[in-house]
Amino acid sequence: MACNFSQSKTKENLMRAFAGESQARNRYTIAAEKAEKSGMYTVADIFLYTADQERAHAERFYELLKEMSGQTIQIDGTYPVDQQETLAELLRAAEHNEKEEYEDVYKNFGDTAKEEGFLEVASAFYQIAQIEHIHEIRFARLAEMLENNTYYASEEVSTWMCTNCGYIHEGKQAPKVCPVCRHEQGYFLPDEFIPYKG
Repeated sequence: MACNFSQSKTKENLMRAFAGESQARNRYTIAAEKAEKSGMYTVADIFLYTADQERAHAERFYELLKEMSGQTIQIDGTYPVDQQETLAELLRAAEHNEKEEYEDVYKNFGDTAKEEGFLEVASAFYQIAQIEHIHEIRFARLAEMLENNTYYASEEVSTWMCTNCGYIHEGKQAPKVCPVCRHEQGYFLPDEFIPYKG
């Protein structure tokens, strides 16, 4: 059933999504600062990388609200407070939030947009939900590695890259200090997260 956008639930859902993505970006930026303070620079980078993607999602939802430009949209919504003490706990909270967006929130928002006749909006919700699923998996894997002390160590020979200079180390443990640039272990990234691998 097609309806007027200004009277639609989709308009409100877009604003909820915009607010949610904006808050996620800030939560991940704050989490990155905590990671940096604990010397986990590559975990901080992953939080910031994900925060930039959340900003892009927010921008897309905001673009889809262009028809409402100059107006104020009142919404009610619920948003998480993630003030965990450890990085693993922060990652688990992020995993949970991304899973909710993927499995529930954006699927339902997409279904509503489709029912109301806003197919472009529905498509955006469904596509971004899939990206949130990738975020969920990434955060889960990082949390698991920190919980199991396998971020810098492995029972088998593995690979780490110094994100400052690009040095690749193979062994059962990342070096405490990069032999090339002398940056500390916190700059080493496990193989599965190395971008642009050759």
